Amino acid sequence: VNIGVTESNVRYKGRDDLVVMALCENAATAAVYTQNRYCAAPVIVCKEHAQLQSPQALLINAGNANAGTGELGMTNAKLSCQMVSEALGCDQLGVLPFSTGVIGEQLPMEAIKKGVDVAVSNMSEGNWLAAAKAIMTTDTVAKAISKQVELDGQIITVTGITKGSGMICPNTATMLGYVATDAAIDSEVLQDMLERANEQSFNRITVDSDTSTNDSLVLVATGKAANQEFQKGEANYEKFYQTLESVLISLATSIIRDGEGATKFIKVSVNGGASTQDCEAIAYSVAHSPLVKTALYASDPNWGRILAAIGKAPVDQLIIEKVDININGLSLIESGEPAPNYTEEQGQEVFNQSDIEISIDLNLAQENYHVWTSDLSHDYVSINADYRS
Repeated sequence: VNIGVTESNVRYKGRDDLVVMALCENAATAAVYTQNRYCAAPVIVCKEHAQLQSPQALLINAGNANAGTGELGMTNAKLSCQMVSEALGCDQLGVLPFSTGVIGEQLPMEAIKKGVDVAVSNMSEGNWLAAAKAIMTTDTVAKAISKQVELDGQIITVTGITKGSGMICPNTATMLGYVATDAAIDSEVLQDMLERANEQSFNRITVDSDTSTNDSLVLVATGKAANQEFQKGEANYEKFYQTLESVLISLATSIIRDGEGATKFIKVSVNGGASTQDCEAIAYSVAHSPLVKTALYASDPNWGRILAAIGKAPVDQLIIEKVDININGLSLIESGEPAPNYTEEQGQEVFNQSDIEISIDLNLAQENYHVWTSDLSHDYVSINADYRS
């Protein structure tokens, strides 16, 4: 994957904000997108183009989401693809556009045109970190990772970048994420892998329960490693999949660690449920609770808020008398009763920690689910109140 990065001034001054990725010939591509029904123009165009033509290039801009922009937004998304196709000499339908930033503002097309031309002129395979920085909005750090795995004596590399800090509750994708591997993988197998790994990573994170209009996650397999293509169920499939999932989990959890105003990294684990759906509902009920999140920010061991969040979850089976709760191994509730050995001093020590796991055991069956989230601080309000200032 050749990557060009530049400052186009779509919104920001003095920093890169536009990326063009050129895919090698015969690369396989998979993608998942937001389920927000008010999805952005570039998401609609991406889906249309991918059905008609194998992707040949990706265009990403930061600072403007091109969402809620009507027919003109659609026209501009397609025009930006035309700009890339002319600069690279590829089919316009082979270009996938991606945008992130403010909703409801039209793309400044002169800035896009200028950025595309410059980005295409400085392309390099080593521009991953520069691209990670260019796609940032309210992020405070760039998010990138690369891992390797050996398949039949060949070293296979998986490299990815993502962006996201607020408006995070993906529901099928992340804010924006791009992952590439030099492995040779059939496109249908690649799509299956991405959907499976996405469910274990980006679809397990939430900062504020708000699903973005622009969420998109793309996986590209260039085939340059010339390994033998594998099928689902084969040993090499699973070996590669575990590496891919590890990369996606690392990227997804880096978003939580950089959540807007976040000071705590929190995992909510629900075990022993009668169904996965019940476990998921309880996990998100706790993770989305402003009262739980603010207590964690304050390092206040007010664990009664966790009980209340569990109790309000829309689940089919919940027997309070069976529930156990602990936080970082400290027992809070045992069989629905306050833990007899719990002390406020112990609770304070645990709530003071920056990495916290809330473990909830329903003791009904064997199903489980977990999500990662952050606390809710004064800075979250300030960042979002001042976002367009």
